[in-house]
Amino acid sequence: MIALIVALLLLWLVLVIIGLVVKGLFWLTVVGALLFVATVIAGWVRRRA
Repeated sequence: MIALIVALLLLWLVLVIIGLVVKGLFWLTVVGALLFVATVIAGWVRRRA
């Protein structure tokens, strides 16, 4: 389960970086950042349960 969360975090981080680098893809930065935060919260909740 932890491997899945880490893989998702890396994927969202790549999306954020691509969104920042490619002009006009600001929406990709926002979506990637939101998904990154959601994955961190989900992983944190599952570890505490």
